[in-house]
Amino acid sequence: MKHIFKQGSDSSKPVLLLLHGTGGTEQDLLPLAEMIDPEASVLSVRGNVSENGMPRFFRRLAEGVFDEEDLVFRTKELHEFLDEASREHGFDRSNIVAFGYSNGANIAASLLFHYDDSLKGASLHHPMVPLRGIRMPNLSEVPVFIAAGKNDPICPAAESEELDELLRGAGANTTVHWEMNGHTLTGSEVAVAADWYRSQF
Repeated sequence: MKHIFKQGSDSSKPVLLLLHGTGGTEQDLLPLAEMIDPEASVLSVRGNVSENGMPRFFRRLAEGVFDEEDLVFRTKELHEFLDEASREHGFDRSNIVAFGYSNGANIAASLLFHYDDSLKGASLHHPMVPLRGIRMPNLSEVPVFIAAGKNDPICPAAESEELDELLRGAGANTTVHWEMNGHTLTGSEVAVAADWYRSQF
């Protein structure tokens, strides 16, 4: 997968996995990593799916309607890419914390739903429930931050609440932060995410 890897000054810190929203690239969230932890290594990945020229991490059938077969395939693809990237760049595969926005948050959530060893933690900004009705792994060691908008037209509040419930049901230690905004990645929610990250890792 097309990506940027930046070696951090402290190799004991988690590797920050950055996952962009629809139409974004691996460049988009690099400033966010600087705000979260300037000493950490960064792995920023571009989605392999193109929707009318806009990069995404998996296909959708309509706004808010996921192509579930492609989601499962692309989740496995990203999971295996993280294995490869850890070998290529020499970082600890078990020490990855994802920061995803919108479509990127959804693929990060899907990693949590499908694999018990893919992520050490995740900060999900305006995510949806990736899949329903599946047996989830044990997430008892995994802290998850969810940033959601009360006025988000793409991701209704009930969606974020259901995701929180499913993750907690699998044992995850969740923190939910509400903004009065829509489907926008705001500076204020990133600041709260940075505080959450520092309290957990």
